[in-house]
Amino acid sequence: MKPYPFTAVVGMPDLRLALVLSSISPAVGGVLVRGEKGTAKSTMVRALAGLLPGVDVVDGCRFSCDPASPDPACPDGPHAEGVPAHRRPARLVELPVGAAEDRVVGSLNLEKALSEGVTDYQPGLLAAAHRGLLYVDEVNLLHDHLVDTLLDAAAMGRATVEREGVSVSHAARFVLIGTMNPEEGELRPQLLDRFGLTVEVASSRDPEQRVEVVRRRLAYEADPDGFAEGYASADAALAAEIEAAQRLLPSVKLPDEALRQIAEVCASFEVDGMRADIVTARTAVAHAAWAGRSEVTTEDIRVAARLALPHRRRRNPFDAPGISEEQLEQALEDAQPPPEGPDDDGPSGGGPGPDDSGPMPDGGPSGSDGAPPPGDNGETPSGNGSSPQKTVGAGDTFRARVFRVRGTGEGERGRRSRAITDTGRTIGVQPPSVRDGRPHLVATIRAAAPHQRARGRSGAGLEVRSADLRFALREGREGNLVLFCVDASGSMGARARMREVKTAVLSLLLDAYQRRDKVGLVTFRGAEAELALPPTISVEAAAARLDGLPTGGRTPLAEGLLEAARVLRVEAIRDPRRRPLLVLVTDGRATSGSDAVARAKAAAGLLTGVTTIVMDCETGRMRLGLAAELAGHLGAEHVPLSEVAAESLASAVRERTGRAA
Repeated sequence: MKPYPFTAVVGMPDLRLALVLSSISPAVGGVLVRGEKGTAKSTMVRALAGLLPGVDVVDGCRFSCDPASPDPACPDGPHAEGVPAHRRPARLVELPVGAAEDRVVGSLNLEKALSEGVTDYQPGLLAAAHRGLLYVDEVNLLHDHLVDTLLDAAAMGRATVEREGVSVSHAARFVLIGTMNPEEGELRPQLLDRFGLTVEVASSRDPEQRVEVVRRRLAYEADPDGFAEGYASADAALAAEIEAAQRLLPSVKLPDEALRQIAEVCASFEVDGMRADIVTARTAVAHAAWAGRSEVTTEDIRVAARLALPHRRRRNPFDAPGISEEQLEQALEDAQPPPEGPDDDGPSGGGPGPDDSGPMPDGGPSGSDGAPPPGDNGETPSGNGSSPQKTVGAGDTFRARVFRVRGTGEGERGRRSRAITDTGRTIGVQPPSVRDGRPHLVATIRAAAPHQRARGRSGAGLEVRSADLRFALREGREGNLVLFCVDASGSMGARARMREVKTAVLSLLLDAYQRRDKVGLVTFRGAEAELALPPTISVEAAAARLDGLPTGGRTPLAEGLLEAARVLRVEAIRDPRRRPLLVLVTDGRATSGSDAVARAKAAAGLLTGVTTIVMDCETGRMRLGLAAELAGHLGAEHVPLSEVAAESLASAVRERTGRAA
């Protein structure tokens, strides 16, 4: 069945242009496509492979060496001049989210290396993608160390495997394309910066365009080959234009005036480092080649900035990507050299061309990529003596204390609690029955050594069998489920504490973001508790919900604890490997119902065994100490609100140490 044609995809001009520019110049650094589900992100990326020119490869080379310029360090080489070659289509290699590191970078045959003394390297997906496309769907769900590996290879053009004392390196030049749904969590800023371009996509709200999308999709499903044939000529014409732009690319000039404009734009948006300037320059050159120009103009820089800068100007992990059109135009204008005389019209080619900039939107990315808008969903306080609801904003975040789950887990790789993982420091050898992870060289030799005489070994080498293989036991860090259970009752708002509470919780959310945790948010007020945000890796969604959290009403502490216990019970079934950390934010009061205190103590019993932090929000001279008492019932750590910050804890320790001395 033929893939969906590239030119048959309706709309998304920014994505179309970004993919084309990356195909023209792989040095741009690939494309990150952000957007809601069901917007044909994957369809368009998969269709791109059919537009790329074919590549000449050396016969029998597993690393797709170019016969005109073979890699001198190719593991299958060296390749002699005039070696037989053939032409094949450019590849689209898809990397599954659950791929192991060995599958990505390749692996060594340890048994053959020990027994025969030769390096038998099995190429991975990076080698398969050389001189083609490497596509990662849901790249934000990929383990960070794999994303780092991919981006390093894409930037350096080589993949290197250093393992078990053997080093193998091969060329790995490809166009990296990642797609993601921001609702499922963001990439770390360091990883975002490594993608050359980013595009925000959303489904059209135009009924006519939506009708056309459905019509074409149904036609394709009814007759894939016939549908593709109808767009074959359009795809072929576009492929020819891409190939022509690739030929023109080396001759495109980037004058000093254009470089000054690029520097002015990047400086005005206060991007970190110099990668933004370099990517913008490369993209502008590619766009000029795509437009058939031999010199970069202001319009090329304008287009490049819209694609290369939105994800690089985020100052906070919770900020939405995007750039201001007015600021961009002002920066471009400021970079123009002053006129030299009354008849001078400015630098040649410095103005925007009306004809060849490619389809671009009227504005930059909207940035509406995260959670649904916060609000109170029309709810009103309930219970006697309720106070009207109100919303209080948060202050500036701070570096929070690190809270960890007790014991050692085996969960998803992260940065919070101790866990047995496939990366990290080696702490031992797994039992012979466990055949998973990286081989342990010394343990394998020890297992094989006593049997050499019985196996009739003679000469060099070691007779190693599969039963001798031993695998390392490694300890690293895991990501946890951090469930926030927040008291939003009237007592919190009436005492002007909600601002401090939101600031502290937001700081803990930032810490959870950095440690790759899953987060959820339960709130309780009035007479009931609600799951404000189901457990998700989108910390941005939790921050948005917290920011709009209203306060008011009585304190249904028991209902909050019961809802937290229910969420943790369900999540233990859905994601059993991810251990929970409950952060209960309260002053310990229970005022909803005549038996509120007794019900709260009973509910606390359902959370026995869960690592819990009770963030005590009670302030003032006269304190009841209810939160500390609740922490005792839960077997939890009691943390006053003033000691959530890492600096506050350090100061408290220094003060106590000084008093003891």
